[in-house]
Amino acid sequence: MPVEEPALPSFELAPELLLAASRLKSTPLCAECLGRVFGRAGHGLTNPERAARLVGAVEGLAPVDGAGCFLCVGAFDRWPTWIRRAREAASPYEWHRFTCGSRWDPELLAREEALWGLASSAWGESARAAFNREWGKRLAEETGAEGTTQGGEILFVADLLVGRVEVTVAPLYVEGRYRKLDRTLPQTRWPCRKCRGRGCDACGRTGKTYESSVEELVAAPFLAATEAEGTRFHGMGREDIDARMLGHGRPFVLELRAPRRRTLDLPRLAEELAKSAAGRVEVEGLVAAEAASVRRVKEASPWKSYRVTFTGEAAVEKVKEAVELVPLRAIAQRTPTRVAHRRADRVRTRRIAEVSIVAAEPGRFTLELRAEAGTYIKEWVEGDAGRTEPSLTELLGVPLSVESLDVLEIHDTEG
Repeated sequence: MPVEEPALPSFELAPELLLAASRLKSTPLCAECLGRVFGRAGHGLTNPERAARLVGAVEGLAPVDGAGCFLCVGAFDRWPTWIRRAREAASPYEWHRFTCGSRWDPELLAREEALWGLASSAWGESARAAFNREWGKRLAEETGAEGTTQGGEILFVADLLVGRVEVTVAPLYVEGRYRKLDRTLPQTRWPCRKCRGRGCDACGRTGKTYESSVEELVAAPFLAATEAEGTRFHGMGREDIDARMLGHGRPFVLELRAPRRRTLDLPRLAEELAKSAAGRVEVEGLVAAEAASVRRVKEASPWKSYRVTFTGEAAVEKVKEAVELVPLRAIAQRTPTRVAHRRADRVRTRRIAEVSIVAAEPGRFTLELRAEAGTYIKEWVEGDAGRTEPSLTELLGVPLSVESLDVLEIHDTEG
């Protein structure tokens, strides 16, 4: 197969292009900015190379030094300084892919657009775009890292107004599944309602309602390994604090904010987590993830299987008759009283596909059931003062009280 030859530089000095260039004779422009007025005309040349061709073809057209440039005021002459400042700003962090941006004086950008109008040029390229591109090329050559327009691990922003480089470090994501065995753990850190996390007498100066959470137990070894500033925990739904999460576990994504270290030994971290959270939380299937994983996990609505034990003065035969009426019958659930402070008050329609009695003794029953995502199982049993219709309490005609609840399975792809 013949080797494809690289495209030759293309920059045709057409009459309309030369006429546009002649209108710039009295405007002091550096070679970079002069060439950029025609930056989208042809390909394969740098802006200074375009300027050189124009200068050779238009009498009286000559570039000035960068410091005297009407548009950039020498911004394109200071690459070593921008590269040094970028490396200094990013020195605390590990990074392999980066994105470049810049912040310009709006007056300079307005001048540029006015200049395109003066020259009647339809080929102008933005100073910001050209600066970002060229800075990215030079930074890649200097560091060996990969420049990209999206998905970078660190974003460099050159503030040309103050001569500073700012960095934004992209989060690091780890995906897995957790089982919660402890009925005292919330899924995420729960700030104290009195002090809103600041620390007060009511919370023992911890700023928390609960001593720990699934998030904190899972995140601990990752925070130590990455030296991240903090975490966010994204679960595929959540179980009640006093409910266990069993089976294959609940899918989650751990987001590590502004990590200083990005290279993770996941098997070793899994071992550390197994030891530190033993008896409370179990995690499996840890893999590196991307930001898109958060949306996938948060937007999923899989059905779930539960085991619920409740008490109440009901006969076994009556319970059997009641649960036979349940499968696929519409259940109207108004936002439960216990979560009304944080969820919109509205009525949601849910379904329970199947119910079976797995244990029964006088006054105490255990059911296993499979329900649509978002079904409030405790409220379906107890009725929540009529906010769930029909409830098992309503069907039996006696008050019921949930003793324990377990999530047996999340029926996503793996569960």
